[in-house]
Amino acid sequence: MTPSASSSANARAVALVNPWAVVPALGNLDAYITAVNRLPLLTQEEEQRYARELRASGSLEAAGKLVLSHLRLVVSTSRQYLGYGLPHADLIQEGNVGLMKAVKRFDPDQGVRLVSYALHWIKAEIHEYILKNWRLVKVATTKAQRKLFFNLRSMKHGFKAESALHDDLARRDALTAEQIDVVARELNVKPEEVREMETRLSGCDVQLDPSPGEDEDKPAFGPIAYLADEQREPTAMIQAAQREALATQGIASALEGLDARSRRIVTERWLNVRDDGSGGMTLHELAAEYGVSAERIRQIEAAAMKKMKTALVSYA
Repeated sequence: MTPSASSSANARAVALVNPWAVVPALGNLDAYITAVNRLPLLTQEEEQRYARELRASGSLEAAGKLVLSHLRLVVSTSRQYLGYGLPHADLIQEGNVGLMKAVKRFDPDQGVRLVSYALHWIKAEIHEYILKNWRLVKVATTKAQRKLFFNLRSMKHGFKAESALHDDLARRDALTAEQIDVVARELNVKPEEVREMETRLSGCDVQLDPSPGEDEDKPAFGPIAYLADEQREPTAMIQAAQREALATQGIASALEGLDARSRRIVTERWLNVRDDGSGGMTLHELAAEYGVSAERIRQIEAAAMKKMKTALVSYA
């Protein structure tokens, strides 16, 4: 027996006695990957036996053997998603969650191997993790958007490889109209959805509030500075509503507290406008109408305005 065969046999013997003993301590990803690649694979008969034992009695030992024998599948699958910039260890961890869900739901009487059944669950968990953590704002919510998210990047790389002989096309990152139609036809989505997803993928997260700059005298500038709508600022809207109420209901209520002459003087002086737009009646015009001096009209107006001011303060 060769040394490699002996090592494999020893690992298989240890796994059969204690399946968790061959998994290294956490903290070293390379050691973990090396260890899971040395774990023995189950034969179809062993897989069937452990799966039936799990379904019949819920045996954790049987579940552990099924999970351990497929950990290398998770490692292999997770490598396909390293281009999204997320930690490899996290991808493996999420894939292991999907593997455990698959083991729990696996039916040995369906006539398929666990590896085929588990692949769907592993990818589903990894996809969900990527969608939740790739950006702060989720970029794909519907089924069609998810399909575009995980296929558009690889298809764009394929288009670039095909056009590598043409420098002008190879340097251009955006898809052409013909390429968009090809993607939409192959993925069975609308061209508009392809353009929208390409826009989302080409963007990046932007911090609205600026980070503190090195110079405290010069505040850092961020998008929030030009995205803010001062007209919709809550305090400004409340103040505008209060001014509107004082200018309409408040003044009407203050006028009701005046006598008829004072009310007409204030109305004609400040609220009514002549047809030529020159303003209200003058003091002399009102003095001639009431048969008093202009100074008396001014005194009546001043007393009425003071009374209205008190009424408006109470109204506010």
